[in-house]
Amino acid sequence: MIERAISRQVMAAARQFPIVCLMGPRQSGKTTLVKHLFPKAKYISLEDPDLRARVKEDFRGFLVSQKQTVIIDEAQRLPDIFSYVQTIVDDRNLNGQFIFTGSQNYLLHEKITQSLAGRVAILRLLPLSLSEIAAAGKTVAGLENLLYRGFYPGLWKQRSNPALLYASYISTYLERDVRQIQNISSLSDFQRFLKLCAGRAGQLLNLSSLGVDCGISHNTAKSWLSILESAFIVHLLPPYFENINKRLVKSPKLYFYDTGLLCHLLDIHQPKQLQYHYLRGAIMENFVFSELQKYNFNNAMYSSIYFWRDKTGNEIDFLIPRSDRKILIEVKSGHTITDEFLRGINYYRKIHSKGAPIRSYVVHAGNQDLLLNHTRFLPWDSINIIWK
Repeated sequence: MIERAISRQVMAAARQFPIVCLMGPRQSGKTTLVKHLFPKAKYISLEDPDLRARVKEDFRGFLVSQKQTVIIDEAQRLPDIFSYVQTIVDDRNLNGQFIFTGSQNYLLHEKITQSLAGRVAILRLLPLSLSEIAAAGKTVAGLENLLYRGFYPGLWKQRSNPALLYASYISTYLERDVRQIQNISSLSDFQRFLKLCAGRAGQLLNLSSLGVDCGISHNTAKSWLSILESAFIVHLLPPYFENINKRLVKSPKLYFYDTGLLCHLLDIHQPKQLQYHYLRGAIMENFVFSELQKYNFNNAMYSSIYFWRDKTGNEIDFLIPRSDRKILIEVKSGHTITDEFLRGINYYRKIHSKGAPIRSYVVHAGNQDLLLNHTRFLPWDSINIIWK
């Protein structure tokens, strides 16, 4: 298997907590990882309808009978199981008793926080990061090929056809998971909604406009978007304001976690289309956002990521406030470095000259790594330098 950067965090959590819950999108490698890390553990998949029915008949009896570390896969299929786990782990007082995995953040997180506060470590695994692909010795034939292929492990272990995988992913996993949460009468409307979201990737979210274009109500659009967030398909990036209360009342930006899925939804059928695609810049922004979030999750950092924008259109793609500094990141899909790349960063530096120290970066599609006007220009494949 491809080694995952989060492995150290999972093992550390199992030594400290009786329960570890690893959440993430379907096919991100959760099952493969926990089986690899806990080779002697008993494995139980709640995707099996017969086994799921037996467990549901007697939750307590099933859990008490497990004398060794047990991996319970796709726990969102029976979220009530967490209510029974609490007394068992309290009685045994042992760490690393249960390893849960799940692909529905909404169904799992509510039950976990209600039943297992202080007893569970919650970790999140996204598809492969660029550094994980490189560490595995996998070759990346240019930025366009990488963005088009995407980062789901199955595409890198077997060199599968991206178009076939993503079409299957939507119909086999996503639509089924959607119906677990909400009874959607028209899957064709939901697929159209997905495509409309893809067309708005990297843009300010306007739910009313999205609903009108899809032929659904504002509330339905909001509900369906929450489902996509829960399934780790999209993320709503909040704006940054010095006054924390203002973050909650401004429009977020919409980002997809995986560029391969995004390209599929945009009907991009081959990498060379990305060279001149009108959403090339937005797709690259999605790539950078996803890499930042993967680094966060893989290292259990959970640094908040925002964007900054004022009413006159000055903007920073990503702003990460830390205890000792602010990190500003601009993303440019061009290969040639120009002064225009620094416009937003220079403006922000000017109006916040007396605040926390600022470290700024421009991630671009070229191969130059240089320092210019207090900003470091990074090639797209060197993004993790931001965290060092």
